[in-house]
Amino acid sequence: MPLSEQEQRLLDEMERHLMRNDADVVSAERGAHSLSYRNIVYGCVIVLLGIAGLVVGVASSLIVVGVIAFVAMVGGVVLAFTPAKGAAARPAGGTPKAKAPRPASSSFMDRMNDRWDRRNDDR
Repeated sequence: MPLSEQEQRLLDEMERHLMRNDADVVSAERGAHSLSYRNIVYGCVIVLLGIAGLVVGVASSLIVVGVIAFVAMVGGVVLAFTPAKGAAARPAGGTPKAKAPRPASSSFMDRMNDRWDRRNDDR
């Protein structure tokens, strides 16, 4: 069943509103430092290994193994929350007028945002 004119206008208005707000969310200012996904993954792996080491230390009654495992868990948490090197805050107030190509080491989300922007510019 096709949409009525009023429903079609409402749908178009909602789409424009969503695109305007979505652009605001994408260009919103982040904190002074952004977290590195690589550090988060490595930190989580270290925490999981620390938990396993803690269980082994408790099961075998070796206090030294348990203490080392606990220190590894704390180190993993610190690593996970360490900001990325060279991370800078995004400018507030919209996307830049001239887009420079990103280096090959840009993050996955940055590449996806660039692809999304290029796709929307073609429309």
